[in-house]
Amino acid sequence: MSDNAKVTYLAGSDIPEVMEDVSDLVSIISPLETPLLAHLGDSGRFATSTIHEWLEESLIPNTDTINQASFTPNAQDATGITVNTGQRFKPGDQVRPGNAPEVLLVTAVAGNVLTVVRRYGGTPASNLANGQKLTILGNAAVEGADAPPVRLSTRFRQYNYTQIFTTTVEVSGTLQAVRKHGVADELDYQKQERLRELLRDLENCVINGTASQTSPQGAPGARRTMNGIIRSISANQFVPGQGGFPSGGGAGADLNETLINTALRGVWENASSRIDTIVCGGMQKRRINQFIASNSRHYNPADRRVSDLVSIYESDFGVCRVLLSRWVPADTILLLDSSRIALLPLAGRAFHFKPLAATGDAHAGQLIGEYTLEMRCQAAHALIRGLSVS
Repeated sequence: MSDNAKVTYLAGSDIPEVMEDVSDLVSIISPLETPLLAHLGDSGRFATSTIHEWLEESLIPNTDTINQASFTPNAQDATGITVNTGQRFKPGDQVRPGNAPEVLLVTAVAGNVLTVVRRYGGTPASNLANGQKLTILGNAAVEGADAPPVRLSTRFRQYNYTQIFTTTVEVSGTLQAVRKHGVADELDYQKQERLRELLRDLENCVINGTASQTSPQGAPGARRTMNGIIRSISANQFVPGQGGFPSGGGAGADLNETLINTALRGVWENASSRIDTIVCGGMQKRRINQFIASNSRHYNPADRRVSDLVSIYESDFGVCRVLLSRWVPADTILLLDSSRIALLPLAGRAFHFKPLAATGDAHAGQLIGEYTLEMRCQAAHALIRGLSVS
């Protein structure tokens, strides 16, 4: 080849027929997955107001607590017992104190004071104590007796607020017209990317969102925000070493099966619920994976794959799918009954693109959606927090 030959490595960008070698693929490194939204799916329902309400009801409780520091004549023979809520009892109730084998028979109720027959049916004696749980086994009516007084449970409303998620897209006329690498239509591409961001933020708010205390419905200059899952759970918040919950080794304990099963049992005992979803971040997901003890794994000589993954956790209290979400706080895991959770758009306000009037040589529009979280029966869910993060 002569020294005057025309070659590409001498031409640089000066030879027009030498094209750039750029792949028509745009790669995204930023986190964009929304596993919880995908798991919950489309509810098929809509909110119709910025305050979304739903009805809940509880049966009349069949448990109560002794509220009496001393007993006459003594804790084993006393027949007058003061409780927290006397209206839960009626004559003819058989009652068991704590886990004792003794059964009491209620013969009269006066306010919060029960008159009982001790050691009913020859059951063995037990000692009553202040704060002890009383469980009503059932009521025995007298044959031919008049109907007892009516007792009713009351329905009550729960609510959450809608939150607006929005962003603006604007592309110049020139950028829309020129040929681009990896993108056929710049405006459509920008819509797609901004929608991914809004979905990411929606999942984050579904988990961590908090409604305003001062102007929850919104006001001039005040934004309306919804309560997320963590904010909605109040009855079943478990912290290692607190409130009778196992310490698991003290504050900042490593997550283990004892902690998870104690929380699952607590929900099962107090609510008609089966936890079916565990949501956690990366650290706690690794802890759950470690439930598979290394000495219990078995491999064949030809196996070339080592598995250290728990995607389904099955216990006596439910079969739970384990979801990895980067938006759950590092020291927290969520235990959810997904049948009682729904993400609802305001009617006609699911994510959509709204073109804006052109004010110059540009194409502009707004991506907008308005959503709320319906979390029914918060006592049917739980969370464990204060776990080790290292």
